[in-house]
Amino acid sequence: RGQGGGTRAPGAGGARGEIVAVTTETATVHRLAPAVAARLLGVVLCLVAVLILASTLAIAVLDLHTVFLLVPVLLTVAVLLGCWWAWRTRGWVVRMTAQGYRVQWVRGVGVPSGRWKDVEDAVTTTVAEAPVVVLRLRDGRTTTIPVQMLAVDREAFVRDVQDHLQRGHGLRKL
Repeated sequence: RGQGGGTRAPGAGGARGEIVAVTTETATVHRLAPAVAARLLGVVLCLVAVLILASTLAIAVLDLHTVFLLVPVLLTVAVLLGCWWAWRTRGWVVRMTAQGYRVQWVRGVGVPSGRWKDVEDAVTTTVAEAPVVVLRLRDGRTTTIPVQMLAVDREAFVRDVQDHLQRGHGLRKL
């Protein structure tokens, strides 16, 4: 795991773990910020608590055996394991490769993926008082990435985007 939440990971495998493509390039992955993940987990836990409360009340009203409480408890464990698995495997927000980028889990992102050659420039601004990086595409469309959703420092993310954009345009650092 890299500094500031970005990780370098080799090319992805297939659905059953087989190798789809052999490549030496790496992808930079910026994951969901812990504060955002905690909020999402809080919502899930509240929903699970409501489910257990409703089940408990239903069991009391219908005068069922308390063993039936195992059903919502097991369902809770399954939901929490599913959330953990989803966060572990798909918990990234921005993935950048030498060819382009992909953004997920962001409402109002605009264009969720694109090639670096199609990006005219990248600018930082604020939207609804939140810092964002906007990738402006040559055809006038944009990709908006809210930096607060990322588990990385704002300046480090901007530098990473600039590096990928320069490499995508064939430019090298001096």
